[in-house]
Amino acid sequence: MRKPPDSGLVARIGEDPEAFEAFYREHVQAVLRYATRRTRDPHAAADLVTEVFLAAISAAGGYRPQLGTPIAWLHGIARNVAASQERRAARIWAAEGRIAGHRLLDGDDIARLEERIDAERASRQLLERIALLPRGLREVLELVAVDGLSVSEAAKALGISTVAARVRLHRARKALQQPGANPEPSPSPSSLVEA
Repeated sequence: MRKPPDSGLVARIGEDPEAFEAFYREHVQAVLRYATRRTRDPHAAADLVTEVFLAAISAAGGYRPQLGTPIAWLHGIARNVAASQERRAARIWAAEGRIAGHRLLDGDDIARLEERIDAERASRQLLERIALLPRGLREVLELVAVDGLSVSEAAKALGISTVAARVRLHRARKALQQPGANPEPSPSPSSLVEA
């Protein structure tokens, strides 16, 4: 005759290693039977059993004896864990299906990507240094070097004289050639150069 289930044992499995060991020994064969019905792979079955008991440890505080016996509760957990594993496997299968037939990267591809990343690193550093320039210097440099305007076109776009634009462009370039040096602040509109 089976002894009645100890509902207090379930509540303690998350905190008491001896309670967990007793619970595990009592129910491992039932969970193993469930797992072997769900898969033909012994490793997947062992993983399922492990995940079920780990989930049971986490959920032990929520066990309510009035809703069912410990083994019924454990089977519910096993069902949820198995369904989760099936969803994960379906996502992996779908992802593998999307890349099937596509050429994967080989060693030469990786080397080319590394070279490109290294080359872009210098560009990123230059952009960071440009961002540190005073606004007046940065605006002229961007209009001339990035947007391709002439110095006189950049001056007109900014509403400054061509001489002022040339001076700002010279200062910006000089500041970028000397990474440690701080560029001079751009001259104010009232300066003699812009007047």
